[in-house]
Amino acid sequence: MLANENGNTSVIRRRKLLELAPLELECMTTLWGLREGTVREIRDALAARRPRAYTTIMTIMDRLARKQIVARHRVGRAWSYQANLSRQEARSHAIEQVVESFFGGSAADLLEQVSSIVGSAVRASHVEAGTPENGVNLSVHAVEPSH
Repeated sequence: MLANENGNTSVIRRRKLLELAPLELECMTTLWGLREGTVREIRDALAARRPRAYTTIMTIMDRLARKQIVARHRVGRAWSYQANLSRQEARSHAIEQVVESFFGGSAADLLEQVSSIVGSAVRASHVEAGTPENGVNLSVHAVEPSH
C-alpha cells in the first residue's frame, strides 16, 4: 500500500478520491450501496441508470484498485471489491476540499451560500404552491469545524 512521507495511507486515498472521474464516482456510489461486489454485480446495478460494457466497468474498478480507493480479493475467477472509504468519509473529504478551494477555508461562508440557495428554493416552492412562508426560519448558524 502506498503511503505519504509520514506513512499515512489515508491521505493518499483521500486525495485520490477527490480526483475521481464521473464514471469512477458512479461505480463507487454503486459499490457503497452493495457494500461488496464483483464487476458483474456493479455493472448490473449501474445498468438501469447507465448501461456499460463489462470490460468498461472492469477497467474502472481496476483503476480504482490501483488508486487504493477500493480493495479487492479473488472469489473464484472474479475479483470482489470493497470500498476503502465509507460514503460519509468521502462526502466529508469532498466538502473539506470545497471549503478550502472555493471558500478560502471558511465553513461559515459555505453555510451562508447553502442557506441562500435553500432560502431561494423554499421561497420559490411557496410561490408555486401559493402558500405563505409563515414562520420559515432559513438562518443557518455557522460552526467552524474543530481540528
